Amino acid sequence: MVSTGIDGLTARVEMIDAAQRSLDIQYYIFRADESGNLVAQALLRAADRGVRIRLLLDDAETVSGDEKILSLSAHAGFDVRIYNPFSYRGHNKLRRGAEFLFNKARLDYRMHNKLMVADSVVAIIGGRNIGNQYFQIDPSSQFGDDDVVVAGPIVPRLLDVFDEFWNSPFAIPAQAIDKLDTSEQAFSRYLAALAEFRQRLDITLQDSTQRMSKQPFLDIVSGSTPLHWAPAKLVYDSPGKKGVAKGDAPGRLIYSAIEEQANKVSTELLLVTPYFVPSPEELAQLTGARERHARVRILTNSLESAPSTEAQSGYMHYRVQLLQEGVELHEVRALLGSAQGSGQGKTISRHGNYALHAKLFVFDRKTSFVGSMNFDQRSRHLNTEIGLLIASPELSGDIATRFDALTQLDNSYAVTLSDGEPGKQHLIWTTQEAGTVVHRDTEPARNAWQKIKVRLLSVLPLDREL
Repeated sequence: MVSTGIDGLTARVEMIDAAQRSLDIQYYIFRADESGNLVAQALLRAADRGVRIRLLLDDAETVSGDEKILSLSAHAGFDVRIYNPFSYRGHNKLRRGAEFLFNKARLDYRMHNKLMVADSVVAIIGGRNIGNQYFQIDPSSQFGDDDVVVAGPIVPRLLDVFDEFWNSPFAIPAQAIDKLDTSEQAFSRYLAALAEFRQRLDITLQDSTQRMSKQPFLDIVSGSTPLHWAPAKLVYDSPGKKGVAKGDAPGRLIYSAIEEQANKVSTELLLVTPYFVPSPEELAQLTGARERHARVRILTNSLESAPSTEAQSGYMHYRVQLLQEGVELHEVRALLGSAQGSGQGKTISRHGNYALHAKLFVFDRKTSFVGSMNFDQRSRHLNTEIGLLIASPELSGDIATRFDALTQLDNSYAVTLSDGEPGKQHLIWTTQEAGTVVHRDTEPARNAWQKIKVRLLSVLPLDREL
């Protein structure tokens, strides 16, 4: 497992630097920020020594500057494709919004996968995108996340799935639809920007890169560090997920495999998910586990830590029902009392901008899911997802230990119901501040506007989009 943010960046850069033949890379988001530039520089080093690089990117959450990554396609060693692209290639929100509105049936369907495969022998898969937030080096926003590094027979299967997406009709060559951002001139400008970036790295990032050179990840690639061997099952959505779900096309659905695993739970189900907007079927899984007298514990974002107010507005609808069923709810705080289990150090935690982004499910502490799938309706219906079911009590125990650390009262809110008759109960948030246990009957938030916004959004029928 790679649970520390900076180690996630380390693993990717060193994995790229170790590659000799091929790199196959698939991400929902690839930012051209400091961490993205470090990854891009490593990719350029690999391409210059003859490594073949295929880069498949989604097009939904791009921001100004990310188009620089597309310019890598001007290098002979790169092949860059965009999944389900927008026709408009700029970043004007009104124009993108208008195109989405008139083409919602197509553009609402996204590739949420996160995968990197090197030389067909080692891979990294999990919840992290490429960007400062995901590697927990941005004081303004840190996402606690997880990846798993894998080797062995599962890696060729991961590559097969990458090929499915790469060869699907949704994957369009970047140079075919965005000639401006993939031109030689754009590539030259990005190379100049990367050269300037190396010269102006601030001391914080220099410390990070120095730490990166000391990490043991390359020992795994070389085989000198023993791996923990366990059976693993690849679970994923086919590129044409909509057709598969309707029964119009053959393929795979990740939800079916997760549902089967959840329905076997007899003692405990742990869920770590940043966005929690369950479908009726997923609610039935949770209540079914409770009916079998299994303990169900969920860790998600609080309103104050939530990266998406929209997703939080959907989650609000389900808390009372779940608590009445005996499900235990924990909402992580933006300001952590302890960095233990968070994936980052005390210094950056003090900024109070922590949020969950990991997607981890533990079934009876025997099998764990690590991947890109949130426990929400968007992941079920509208996004393609990928992950591994790993039958390792050791790994499951490690995740459970971190779950326990993050659900301590100085790191999260325990959400419960007040005493009283059903229908007259209200939510209570219990936490610990300066060593004192505090109970609140109003939802913790960053400010009054955040509360107003989430309440307004909660009346809209958005759940299927969240």
